[in-house]
Amino acid sequence: MSEATRDELMTVAAARMLANGCVCFVGIGLPSAACNLARLTHAPDIVLIYESGTIGTRPDVLPLSIGDGELAETASFVVPLPEVFSHYLQAGRVDVGFLGAAQIDRFGNLNSTVIGPYHLPHTRLPGAGGAPEIAAHAKQTFVMLKASPRSFVAKLDFRTSAGFLAGDGARGRSQARGRGPQAVISDFGILTPHPETEELQLTALFAGVTAEQAQAAVGWPLLLAEQIDIVPAPDDAELSALRALNARTQLAHRQPVRIPL
Repeated sequence: MSEATRDELMTVAAARMLANGCVCFVGIGLPSAACNLARLTHAPDIVLIYESGTIGTRPDVLPLSIGDGELAETASFVVPLPEVFSHYLQAGRVDVGFLGAAQIDRFGNLNSTVIGPYHLPHTRLPGAGGAPEIAAHAKQTFVMLKASPRSFVAKLDFRTSAGFLAGDGARGRSQARGRGPQAVISDFGILTPHPETEELQLTALFAGVTAEQAQAAVGWPLLLAEQIDIVPAPDDAELSALRALNARTQLAHRQPVRIPL
């Protein structure tokens, strides 16, 4: 089997973090791929929730958006959007919130709102959606984000979703219910919060990547853990399941939409 790409390394590493039976609030993109890979491999009883109100969905292909019909068609049930947040998220029933973003800082705070000044941005992004509530209320959050000095930044252009705020217990003092970002899966490796300062530290690298390369991809002086592990390579079963999922997705999305006359 051919060597895994960086996207595949990220997706497999993230999928492995999800336990069977956990309730996971899923974002579109790589988080969705990771969660569905977990469901197709070691975690068949994972409960996936998308922001459109689909609970326990089991899509055969990856959705293009939270409004993709595949999610509703394969869900255990569909509930109104306010109920997703009040009955599930804010009530403490979500084990993992899986998020992406455009920017992250060294304390795991996220920006998905604007690049540049808020009132005159260079780029206006999709916005907050449910991410601030997920970041605040999920028991823990995982973040997937490709690394560059433009995405891993010393200072966010806008703080959309709170991680550990300024660190040193600031999140706890804010009375946010969840534990915050417990893992950031990048394309060089994995960051986790320092147990005392809550600053993200490099704890694992993908094979062939150096700490120097990781530092070059990050816009702040990267904190290194005392021991930096090597992430185990994907096995054939994981890669086969992921590649089959991506192939089905590409085929499904290439098909023309038929509009009834």
